[in-house]
Amino acid sequence: MTETIKFSDWQKLDIRAGKILKVEDIEGADKLYKLSVDLGKELGKRTVVAGIKPHYKKEELKGKTCTIFTNLEPRKIKGIESQGMLLAGVSEDEDGKETVKILETEAEPGSKVR
Repeated sequence: MTETIKFSDWQKLDIRAGKILKVEDIEGADKLYKLSVDLGKELGKRTVVAGIKPHYKKEELKGKTCTIFTNLEPRKIKGIESQGMLLAGVSEDEDGKETVKILETEAEPGSKVR
């Protein structure tokens, strides 16, 4: 089990529903996609780099509404500024094979996740 955090720390996180508009390969990156995500009127569109390529085809992702951690400090990955983090559930089977499932939602883009 990981350490617990204070409720005030949880309140600092801005997690929103985001609709994936575009999915692109990143040259030289076997595990990464460049995603264009609509986060609603307040936050607009953002670029998110996500390591989910081994688990999803591009056409499976386009149009999905998922959960995005939006106030994570931007980070350059393979020369692309990632402006958030796609959230996913990750589990392993008995053989150590990893299964990754993005956390989808039916909420409108930009809706806060609480």
